Parts: sequence; structure tokens; C-alpha cells
Amino acid sequence: MDCLFCKIGSGKIASKKVFETDELFVIKDINAQAPVHLLVIPKKHYSTLLECEDPALLGSLLETAKKMAIKAGISESGFRTIINTNAEGGQVVFHIHVHVIGGTPLGGKLG
Repeated sequence: MDCLFCKIGSGKIASKKVFETDELFVIKDINAQAPVHLLVIPKKHYSTLLECEDPALLGSLLETAKKMAIKAGISESGFRTIINTNAEGGQVVFHIHVHVIGGTPLGGKLG
């Protein structure tokens, strides 16, 4: 498979993972739109949210997003979680992932 996030998850492309479990990993977004911009990514490939029919995995993604916001120190001031789906939804990498964005007042479009 020629998926960027699959290659990062498997170690074929080096990336500094901020957090990792057996089912997911977290990296900093290289195109950060705020002081904190993390990506929570499952290791199993699903192109979009619509393909993922695993409620436990979806719960793990959001639980990890919450933990990362707390760890990054943005939980009290506020943060945004985003899952872009398909091209018109702003999805660029077609492997489901959750953006965790904060560290500054957020307004307008982000993600």
C-alpha cells in the first residue's frame, strides 16, 4: 500500500511518534495550523471515517485525542478535534486520523 500514514506506522518512513499503542500512534502535524497540532492515527488502514466500522477503535481515537490535549496543556483553555472526510471535507491523506489543535484562540476554518 502506498499510504503515507501506513508507512509511518510501520516504520518505513521515520517520524518521531509522540505516543503509541498497539492500535494507534500520535505525531505532530508537519503543516501545523496552531502551536499544538497533533494527529492521532490508527495503525490499521481505513481510507475515511466512512470505512471504519470499528466502534472500539473510534472510541480509542477520541480517548487518545483527549489524553493528548491534556498532556499538551491545552485541555483547560480549549482545543479542537477534527476528522476530515473525503476531498470536499478537506481530507488530504486518505487514512483516517484525528487532528488535535490548540494553544491559541481558534476561529474560522482549521484542519
